[in-house]
Amino acid sequence: MFLVYRKDLQRDGTSRALLTGYGGFQVGMVPYFSPRAFIWIEHGGVYAVACLRGGNEYGESWHRAGMLLQKQNVFDDFIAGAEYLVRERYAQPGRLAISGGSNGGLLVGAALTQRPELFRAVLCASPLLDMVRYHQFGSGATWTSEYGSAADPDQFRAIHAYSPYHHIRKGVRYPAVLMLSTDSDDRVDPMHARKFTAALQNASAGGPVLLRVERQAGHGGADLIRSTVEQSADSYSFLLSETPEEAP
Repeated sequence: MFLVYRKDLQRDGTSRALLTGYGGFQVGMVPYFSPRAFIWIEHGGVYAVACLRGGNEYGESWHRAGMLLQKQNVFDDFIAGAEYLVRERYAQPGRLAISGGSNGGLLVGAALTQRPELFRAVLCASPLLDMVRYHQFGSGATWTSEYGSAADPDQFRAIHAYSPYHHIRKGVRYPAVLMLSTDSDDRVDPMHARKFTAALQNASAGGPVLLRVERQAGHGGADLIRSTVEQSADSYSFLLSETPEEAP
């Protein structure tokens, strides 16, 4: 896990922390410059990038350890990263946010349903969330070699065990969620974001659950600088407002 923060950070648990990751399709998380991360750090936050099984950071065996029947390992790694940030006093659950998109949206969706008490805010973009039916929509059928298929009994049991949509529970204090979706995503069907948002709004006894839909945009968002800036402003305004200066 890569950590970036200001030199004057005090590790006393009062800082904001934003944890992100991907964990799939042999995509490795390596250091890179992000102007969005800079905004977070400038406001005194810790920016954490987790290297999870499912990626390629340690070769193909690392990838295979986070796919098909082993997919839960990815979420376990991510949650362990969050617990490390709390244990080492980089942040506390009241000021810990997570973000991810696409397969990373599945990642944060699973994290928030499995460990809702560990996070304060969640930014979830263009996600897969109904994993039992994902292969029936958009480009889902092309990803069965990574996730498996509910048509296979063994794979169904593994998929259903972590599918975020199927583990929303009534009355749980879930963290605040900003769901980012588009109206023309032909890769990950927007139905994932919409039905999960509706179910979570109905069930959650915790923070606000919001859905932001970008018009005339596909999986990567609108191809306009203005739209990108507006989405980033909305996203970081949400995260900063939900991780206040003084922890509750």
